[in-house]
Amino acid sequence: METKEIIFTKDHLVETASTNTYLQQLDTDRHLPEGHIVYTDTQRAGRGQRGNSWESEPGKNLTFSLLLRPEHIPANQQFLLSQAVSLAMTDLLGRYATGFSIKWPNDIYWEDKKIAGILIENVLSGTTFARSIVGIGLNINQATFVSDAPNPVSLFQITGHTYDIEAVLDQFVDAFRTRYQQTFTDSARALREEYAATLYRNDGEYPYCSEGKTFYASITGVEPDGHLILTTDTGEERRFAFKEVSFLL
Repeated sequence: METKEIIFTKDHLVETASTNTYLQQLDTDRHLPEGHIVYTDTQRAGRGQRGNSWESEPGKNLTFSLLLRPEHIPANQQFLLSQAVSLAMTDLLGRYATGFSIKWPNDIYWEDKKIAGILIENVLSGTTFARSIVGIGLNINQATFVSDAPNPVSLFQITGHTYDIEAVLDQFVDAFRTRYQQTFTDSARALREEYAATLYRNDGEYPYCSEGKTFYASITGVEPDGHLILTTDTGEERRFAFKEVSFLL
């Protein structure tokens, strides 16, 4: 499959409610080119998976949204985009420290703590994508967290150093450009395999919860459509969609 070159462009906002919402409206009004990024110093109503809010101290972290038009990815394989974004983020963070992994489906962890969240909102047209907006919150320079989020961590807390936030954004763009190209080629299979190898708790049995019941299981794999396959300690193989199972930390 032929690849395409994306020219990434950026808009900087001092403050907005949600970069995903802002970019959606901007694209509706102007039909922006693929690769447009909106990032902000302060996001008042950042959204995470499961409807959670995202805590981010103003001016300390990277909160941004990226517009994509991945028409080449079939709708039933849209999880490939999530894998590319997640791996780009671990590629980026691997420049600064070790110990990063992807907690299925696309939270980024350092050891047992969450450093980044990813929210991808897709608009489909038949069997293909019309638009994807990738929203990312990455904890960079925040020293303390005050919300009731159970396990946040920042790059500053990990390394003891502060970072230029826009420079980190540029480094993510470089990492994502490489990963996105893999979704156009025969490298997609390798991308899926690398995602599986980078998963949080991909080795050993750990506690999970589904429908109010706790059980122990190991990760067997992730299907192309994003379903998580777990094998329980009793040998039963179980298949879960997003929100159907929780990791117990």
